[in-house]
Amino acid sequence: MERPRLRALEAFPVEQEGERLVGLRDPGGFTDQVALLPVPLLDLVSLFDGEHTVAEMCDILARRRGEEAPGPEDIAKVVERFDEAGFLESPGFVLRKGRIEGDWLARPSRPAAHAGGAYASEADALRSQIDGFFTHREGPGAPPPHDGASRTRLTGLLAPHIDFHRGGPTYGWAYRALLERADADLFVILGTCHAGMVEPFAATLKPYETPLGAAAVDRDFFEALQRRYGHDLLASETAHRAEHSIEFQAVMLRRLLGDRPFSVLPLLASFLHEAIWGEGEPESDPRVPRFLDALGETLQATERRVCVIAGVDLAHVGPRFGDAEPNTPAFLEQVAGEDRRMLDAVMAGEAGAFFDSVAADGDRRRICGLSPIYAFLRALPGARGELLRYSQWPDPACAVTFCAAAFSS
Repeated sequence: MERPRLRALEAFPVEQEGERLVGLRDPGGFTDQVALLPVPLLDLVSLFDGEHTVAEMCDILARRRGEEAPGPEDIAKVVERFDEAGFLESPGFVLRKGRIEGDWLARPSRPAAHAGGAYASEADALRSQIDGFFTHREGPGAPPPHDGASRTRLTGLLAPHIDFHRGGPTYGWAYRALLERADADLFVILGTCHAGMVEPFAATLKPYETPLGAAAVDRDFFEALQRRYGHDLLASETAHRAEHSIEFQAVMLRRLLGDRPFSVLPLLASFLHEAIWGEGEPESDPRVPRFLDALGETLQATERRVCVIAGVDLAHVGPRFGDAEPNTPAFLEQVAGEDRRMLDAVMAGEAGAFFDSVAADGDRRRICGLSPIYAFLRALPGARGELLRYSQWPDPACAVTFCAAAFSS
């Protein structure tokens, strides 16, 4: 390739044997390889922008490094290795992507992509893991048996999508509320698409497999929503392939609802970060209000008992996410204050105020659940929330915040 172009990859700092490196990996899951770049190699790879030829790279690096600069053959070898790894936009990657997505689309169900990593893959171990979320010292305690008494009906739930071993008790707070207050037999699950996608929203009709059985997709609700939306909700369906934000909710539902019949509609969202980067309005893309209105109308029209779940995390701060300094207790306390002020707008059901609170500083805290939270609030007008739990995973290099909240109309 004469002008190599790096794909949209996730970059993160690494320190190895005292040397500072930059790691690259693919959030879309089209390659499982990770590249660790020392500074000289990073200097070269930063020129893989689709604009520079190999000859131009040689000239630039020669001016920077003199005799230590790589020659054309050296650069060509790096380009070849990166292409073989799936890191470059190239004809080879187009074939790789088409093969992987084609294989996935041919499957009758959506495999449990993160079983054995983010949560236990064996059924009994997974049951014990989830049960421990409730009895953990930071958990809510085991939910009491449902006695049939009338309670304020749960119409919406915010739950984390962080790995189970880091967010377990907060999952417990969220799903205890669901067990106690939700009479739903259909769960519309809104999740973050971490890798981004062409469409702002993407559904799938594939059942979500879990080690405890599959969560069946509600085709009738999907078709009603599709008719109102008037746009193809399956156009970016393959974004569900490796995404975890909905998978974790499907696992929780399968464990906690037991033999109770239920179905789901999985919906990935990715549109608000784009609005913030472009300093635009949250619904300037006409597909966004059209979908959000269609979802609200479909929820109102159905005779099913529906609960909307948003699988979301909040702030992502620290050097691992691009900040210059390690996280300190004082800084994380500041993040908590900013998160809670943002959550005041969320609990009030004010989608616009929520967006404004994040856009005010250009999403400095990198709110991971931005799009699904906004969609959640727009889909449930008039709903008000109760913040059940706010949590932080306080790593100096990569702190993540998340919460559990229950919403009623």
